[in-house]
Amino acid sequence: MSDIAITHEQRPLPAISRPVTAAASLAALGIVYGDLGTSPLYTTPAIIEGVGGQFSPEIGLGILSLIFWALIITVSIKYCLFVMRADNHGEGGILALMSLVAGRGYGRVPVLVMMGLFGAALIYGDGIITPAISVLSALEGVNVASDALKLYVMPIAVTVLLVLFAVQNRGTARLGAVLGPVMLVWFIVIGLLGITGIVRHPGVLWAVDPAYGVIFLARHGWQGFAILGGVFLALTGGEALYADMGHVGRNPIRLTWYGLVLPALLLNYAGQIALLIAEPGQGSPFFRLAPDWALYPMVILATIATIIASQAIITGSFSLTRQAMQLGWFPGFKIRQTSDTEYGQIYVPVINWLMMVMTVLLTMSFGSSTRLAGAYGTAVSMTMMLTTALLYNLMRQRWQWPVWGAALVSGIFLFVDFAFFSANLLKIADGGWVPLTFGTIVFIAMTTWHAGVSAVQRKQAAEGMTPARFRVWLRRRKIARVPGTAVFLTRMADRLVPPQIIQQVEQFGVLPESLVALTLSFQEIPRVSPDQRLEIDELFKGFWRITVRYGFVEVPDLPAALRNAKLQGCAIDLAKAVYFASRDRVIRDRKNRHLSRWRVLVFSFMYRNAVRAVDIFNLPPQNFVELSRQIEL
Repeated sequence: MSDIAITHEQRPLPAISRPVTAAASLAALGIVYGDLGTSPLYTTPAIIEGVGGQFSPEIGLGILSLIFWALIITVSIKYCLFVMRADNHGEGGILALMSLVAGRGYGRVPVLVMMGLFGAALIYGDGIITPAISVLSALEGVNVASDALKLYVMPIAVTVLLVLFAVQNRGTARLGAVLGPVMLVWFIVIGLLGITGIVRHPGVLWAVDPAYGVIFLARHGWQGFAILGGVFLALTGGEALYADMGHVGRNPIRLTWYGLVLPALLLNYAGQIALLIAEPGQGSPFFRLAPDWALYPMVILATIATIIASQAIITGSFSLTRQAMQLGWFPGFKIRQTSDTEYGQIYVPVINWLMMVMTVLLTMSFGSSTRLAGAYGTAVSMTMMLTTALLYNLMRQRWQWPVWGAALVSGIFLFVDFAFFSANLLKIADGGWVPLTFGTIVFIAMTTWHAGVSAVQRKQAAEGMTPARFRVWLRRRKIARVPGTAVFLTRMADRLVPPQIIQQVEQFGVLPESLVALTLSFQEIPRVSPDQRLEIDELFKGFWRITVRYGFVEVPDLPAALRNAKLQGCAIDLAKAVYFASRDRVIRDRKNRHLSRWRVLVFSFMYRNAVRAVDIFNLPPQNFVELSRQIEL
C-alpha cells in the first residue's frame, strides 16, 4: 500500500435505502443485532452488583425505567430516526459520517477529522471486549443449575473464542445463512421468557413512567449516577445499526428494531426485574427466567447467540480496517476476499490474530462477565458521543438545519451520551482503561501513518518534474526509447513525472516506448460509477498518466482497469507490461524535521511492513518489480 494516492471528492448524497423483504429483515437480525440482543445476559447482574447487591421494588422500577428510556432515546430515536439518515451513498459508520462532514484533510476541519478517527479507533477497543463478555455471560448460565461447573466456564470460553477466531479465514458465507434464523429464535425466546417473568409481578410495567428513573437517580445521588455505567450496557451494539447500514439497508434495520428486537429486549428486561422483585435470589436473572428443563438448552442457545454477536464485531473490524486503509489512515494489510459475491466478506489476518490475543488475555485476566462489565462501555460511550457531535455538523452543513434546531436535537442526545460517558469513566480503575488504551494506540497509529504518508508525498512532489522539463531532460541525456511497456504505481496525483521514473531512467539510460504513471485514488464515497472510474491523459507520445478511482468499500483490480484504459485509447501492451512500485526505506532527516523522532520510528516500521502492492492489487507477480530508495523525513 505504499503507492496509493488519496484524493478528496464530495458528491451530492442520494437517499439510498433498500426495500424491506423477509430476507433483508433476517439478515438484519443476524448481522446487526447480535451485540444488542445478547446484552440482557450481563446488563442486569452488572447493575445489581453496582448497587451493592441491594435490591427492592423501588430500585428495580428505577433501573428498568432507565433501561427503557435509554433504549428509546439512544437507539429508537437517535440512531434509527436521525443518525441512519446520514448515509454516505448507502454506507454508514463513523468513518463514513466523518467523510460527509469533514473529509480526510487536516487542513479543512481538523477537529472533526480527529473526532471521527478516534471514534473509529475506539471501536477496536470495543471489539476485543465484546466476544469475551458475551461468551462468558452465556456459559455462566450453567452456574444457575450447579456450582460444580463454575471452574470450567472460563477454560471453555477461551476454547470457544480460539475456535471462533481460527475459523475466520474460511469466511462467514455459510455461517451467514443461519445467523438470521438463529437470532429470530433468540429474540422470540427471550421475549417469551420476559413475559413469564412479568406475569409474576405485572407492576413492573409502570416503569415506562420516566419519573421512576428520575426518582431513582435523585434518591441514590452519586451511586445512582454510577449505576448509569451499568445501564449503558443495554446500549452496547447500538452503533452497529449505523455501521452495518451498508450491508443490510436502512429500512430493514428499522423494521426489525421496532417490530421485534426492541419489544423482545424490553420484555426480557422487565421479566428479569419482575423475577427479582417476586423471587429475590442469587444467580443470573436471565437464566432464572427459564424453567429447569430449558436451562441447558438456553445456555446452548445463548452461547450460539453470543458467537453471532462476536462474529459481527470481528467482521465489522475487518470492514473498518479496509475503509481506514483505503481512506489513507492505515498502512496496507493483507486482505483476503472470502466470498465471490459479497464485498463485505473479507478476512484480515493481522487484525484477526491481534484481536484474538487481546480477547483471550482479557477473558483469562478478568475470568467472569461481571468483572468484565467494569471494562465494557467506556469506548462505546465515547464513540456514541463523538457520533452525536459529528451529527450536529451534518445537520448544519448537509441538512441545512437552523442553529437552534440542530443544537436542540443534538443537545438532547449529547446530554444523554455525556451522562453515560461520565458514568463509564468511573469504571476506569475496574478495567475501563483497557479499551481506551487500546483505542488510543490505534488512533496514534492512524494519525502517524497519515502524517508520514503526507510527508512522503511532499518529498516526492519536490523531486518530480513537469512533462515539458522531463522531455528536455531526456533529449539532453539522449535517452533512447526501447520496446516494452512499464507501469509505475505512484502516489502523485498531479501531472508531475514521479521521481521513481526519473530514477529508473538515470540508472538504465533508456525509456520504454510505452510508459504509464498509474495513480490509484480512493474517493470519499463508497463506490465509483464505471464512467468515472478512469482519467486518462497522454503527457507526450507514449507517456500516459492514468488515474483509477475506487470507492472506499470497493476491491481494486488494476489489470482490469488498465484493460479498460486500453479500450479507451491508451496504446499499451498489457501482455508484456512490467509493473514497478516503491519499497522505500524511511529515515529521520536531522535538518528538516517533518515528524518528531518517535513518529518517524513508528511510521518507518509501518511503512516497511506494509503489504506489497502485488498482494492487494491483483498484479501478476512474475511481471512485478519493487524499487527501493532512502527517504529522509
